[in-house]
Amino acid sequence: MGLFSKDIKTLDDLFVHTLQDIYYAEQQIAKSLPQMIGKATDPQLKAAFEQHLTETQGQIQKVEQVFRMHGHEPKSVTCAAMDGILSEAQDIMGEVDDKEVLDAAMLAAAQAVEHYEITRYGTLVAWAKQLGRDDCAQVLHSILDQEKATDQKLSKLAEAKVNTKAA
Repeated sequence: MGLFSKDIKTLDDLFVHTLQDIYYAEQQIAKSLPQMIGKATDPQLKAAFEQHLTETQGQIQKVEQVFRMHGHEPKSVTCAAMDGILSEAQDIMGEVDDKEVLDAAMLAAAQAVEHYEITRYGTLVAWAKQLGRDDCAQVLHSILDQEKATDQKLSKLAEAKVNTKAA
């Protein structure tokens, strides 16, 4: 089912589809982070990736909770955007030999992931509220807050240390 498939007729349908999209994205992120943890050489970056893996696993559980609160079983649909972001990250990781530059590249890739998640969760929160599902909106907003905090943490790490070392 494509994003604008005839199966999506209502805002509720779109909400569920987008929930399936972010569910897939979170699962792919959880699969990708261990490799990034293994390749990171900066201790703070490695720790940030480890923390985000733990958060991502919790976010998967929260998305599953939202599915059930909304009367659906958790199900994913392929998220071409996340596949593209993660594929690009893999390509970059394979091309960079300098470990400090690799740290900067992985950090930038992680922020691309965060920015995608922030847009998706922001949209889901707004739609949940529109659908009268403040319960779902609260859970989704808690994930959104985590994503924003991770993005800020990565920005500070990049500006204070990782980018300088890569230069």
